[in-house]
Amino acid sequence: MTETLSPQPQITILGIGNILLTDEGFGVRVIEKLFDEYEFPANVAVVEGGVLGIHLLGTLSKADHLIVVDAVKNKQPPGTLYRLEKDELPERILMKNSLHQTDFLETLTLCEMIDKAPQTIVVLGAEPEDIVTHSVELTPVVAARVDETVTQVLVELDRLGVSYEKRRA
Repeated sequence: MTETLSPQPQITILGIGNILLTDEGFGVRVIEKLFDEYEFPANVAVVEGGVLGIHLLGTLSKADHLIVVDAVKNKQPPGTLYRLEKDELPERILMKNSLHQTDFLETLTLCEMIDKAPQTIVVLGAEPEDIVTHSVELTPVVAARVDETVTQVLVELDRLGVSYEKRRA
């Protein structure tokens, strides 16, 4: 008799934001660093979501656990780091500062409507200093938070029991 293995939960790490508007690209920059420095098992998807909004429905609906990285505007000093769980999202993101945040919440709502919402959602973010200047570079205060946010993502994976490896040079 063969034993059936239960499938591993699908974990999606999603970086969202507009890389052309300075600190608005924070989430994507964290994802780029994760791509460059770590290897993940097959059940972990690392996704640059940019400003795709509703086009992420297929990606989000496959996730059992979702870790989102984004700039989070919450009237705190630039570089302040945030960790928000699913229950805190509507309240905090009602102060949305860009269309991609609206699209992201609407996409999560659609996932719930089709009964394909992730079991857990965590948003990791940094307070932006500048989201209006056209530049592909993060401001120094926000750029200094990228490594710490990468570590926060790895802590979330540890909580989920996921193994990962540092890439070899």
